[in-house]
Amino acid sequence: MSPPPHSFSVSCSTSLSFTILCLVLISPIARDVTARRIRTRILQSGSGSPLVLIHGFLSNHHTFDDVVPSLARSFQTVTIDLPGTGESEKPPPSRFDYSIEAFAEVVTDVIAALQIGRCHVVGHGLGAAIALALASEHPEFVDHLILVSPEIYSGPPPPLTRIMRMPLAGRFLFKQVLGRSLFHSLYLKHQYAPGHIVQSERIDSYYGPFIEPAARESAFAVLRAQLDMRPSIARLSRIKSRTLVLWGRADRRLIAEYAPRLVRQLQLAQLEYIETGHTPHEEKPDLFVASLERFILGERS
Repeated sequence: MSPPPHSFSVSCSTSLSFTILCLVLISPIARDVTARRIRTRILQSGSGSPLVLIHGFLSNHHTFDDVVPSLARSFQTVTIDLPGTGESEKPPPSRFDYSIEAFAEVVTDVIAALQIGRCHVVGHGLGAAIALALASEHPEFVDHLILVSPEIYSGPPPPLTRIMRMPLAGRFLFKQVLGRSLFHSLYLKHQYAPGHIVQSERIDSYYGPFIEPAARESAFAVLRAQLDMRPSIARLSRIKSRTLVLWGRADRRLIAEYAPRLVRQLQLAQLEYIETGHTPHEEKPDLFVASLERFILGERS
């Protein structure tokens, strides 16, 4: 017997409602949180166990745009614009010192304000150093720790970076010389594998907020704060969380030998390489999501 004529429409209606519900849950909701007395922009989406994502230097929450929709199907994702970046407040260094420790306390305040409790933490580049500080000082908040292209060890900086770190020359370069063209060129060279094609709109999403003088002053303060990474290295032996280190084989910013060295210094760490440059989540988002889900959810299956 054939099904009644209305059965298909009911099925479609149910399916449509479910699809709309999924889209609502996955679509990011932006809100401001006061963290260390700084207005901090965060975006939440999805449901499930909380997953906090921390971006790196000179970027913002847009660096995770290609992976959040997929991750939001399994997790409640929280992406943060760190102070001085994106849509967050950009206080002068006299109000906020832009150190790794200060950023970690901001993330701690965000977690407390959202009342999400224990969560998985993803940090990229400088964000990985911030995630390490969070896991070291507030282990009660960190379940799984994912360090993506972590900038922990101080390798020899490129000549331009050395100039940028000089008090007078660096400040002048950041405020007067680093325009859109140079910003794009440096970002392409240092963030992505050779030959990787990236839409200019993505880099513009990082450069746009950087136009503000306050953002440039903040970025310079961050760069200066990274001169001594010894406190970050000292934290490694204190990390108790299960840790995944994701490293791009074609990373032009980090020395390849640092990867196994980092894993040896962590207690519960494993290393996974991805055929990318410095930003695996942008260059190979599907592989990145698969790695995170395998690491976090695979242990529970």
